[in-house]
Amino acid sequence: MSDVDSPDHRAIDADLVRSLLREQHPDLADLDLRHAASGWDHQLWRIGEELVVRLPRTEAAVRNVRNEQRWLPELVDRFALPVPVPRRAGGPSERFPWPWTVTTWVPGEPADVAPIGPGSLSTKALADFLRALHHPAPDDAPVHPQQRGVALSTHADGFAAGFRDVLDGDPTADALWEIWEDALAAPRWTGPRLWLHSDLHPANVVVRDGTLAGVIDFGDLCAGDPATDLCAAWLLLPDGEAGPFFDAYATADEATIRRARGWTVLRGVGLIGIGRAGERGLPGGQPTWGPAGRAALERLLITV
Repeated sequence: MSDVDSPDHRAIDADLVRSLLREQHPDLADLDLRHAASGWDHQLWRIGEELVVRLPRTEAAVRNVRNEQRWLPELVDRFALPVPVPRRAGGPSERFPWPWTVTTWVPGEPADVAPIGPGSLSTKALADFLRALHHPAPDDAPVHPQQRGVALSTHADGFAAGFRDVLDGDPTADALWEIWEDALAAPRWTGPRLWLHSDLHPANVVVRDGTLAGVIDFGDLCAGDPATDLCAAWLLLPDGEAGPFFDAYATADEATIRRARGWTVLRGVGLIGIGRAGERGLPGGQPTWGPAGRAALERLLITV
């Protein structure tokens, strides 16, 4: 997460959060309140020991709030891993123009700060989580505005320029481009649109004692090709765990795994770019994401 502010971000402080609680959820307003995290899209405030207020910082993030409020309650009972369960909904008011949510708190450190360590527990937990999530979605399930869950060819033209910019002169670039092209050539997903988290990068899972301990930030929930999520085998897990992960997940055919490798290249290069922006102090940059993206690409190259 980044604490970089921009003129587009709405100012949020403890007084505002307390006033919103008093106005809409007064039984929570006197609980201990402390800042937890400031991301580019949301700010989190702990209330008491078990809850957190999640507020959008930009108008663009309002979609994510509504997405979570609408769909996540229908899915949470499937998961063995802890997730932020919506408990209260906050509405727009004179004090704050957008919807917001009170969810359960998922303790742990984000994996871009505390990576998942070796061991089968995390591999099985991630495979179980995705197998539980990847069920056919209803017809009105959301379509992602940034085209996740779709055919990789949708991203082909735009990604080529970004790839060259981020990996210019990198000795692994040719091998990674071969993986990308192989993924583009793989048969497309022809099954039903499945529920997807669609944003399983290291900052959106939490770790305790080296073990995957929860999945957070479901604002990008959508439906489509499960390969979009299965890139987590390389984005999240340590070296050597992709094979055991797919064995545990059990239902991914070779074409799906090829597409998942392509999504890993797409997301890994994106993480490196965002990391570099963070190193330069640019809005939206996340310095810890670059090393996480590089590590994912290196793991991918080892397993191909």
